[in-house]
Amino acid sequence: MSEQPAPPDHARQQLEPAAADGLRAYAAKTRASADQFAAVLEDIAANGLPSVEGCTPWEELREAHLARLAGQRPAVA
Repeated sequence: MSEQPAPPDHARQQLEPAAADGLRAYAAKTRASADQFAAVLEDIAANGLPSVEGCTPWEELREAHLARLAGQRPAVA
């Protein structure tokens, strides 16, 4: 039986405190979004799909989202 060499010891580079805090904030936001999405899927599983009349067409959602993105972008001269 051959012995496999031990994996090299790679030291991890520590982040600056501000970068670590930003990463934790991003993780928390991502986790909250995933929890919200999971709640919607669980509601659909328990109660079925919502009625078409009670839904917003995807085209309207797309246009609203594009307008929000355009509003966040600085104007180019």
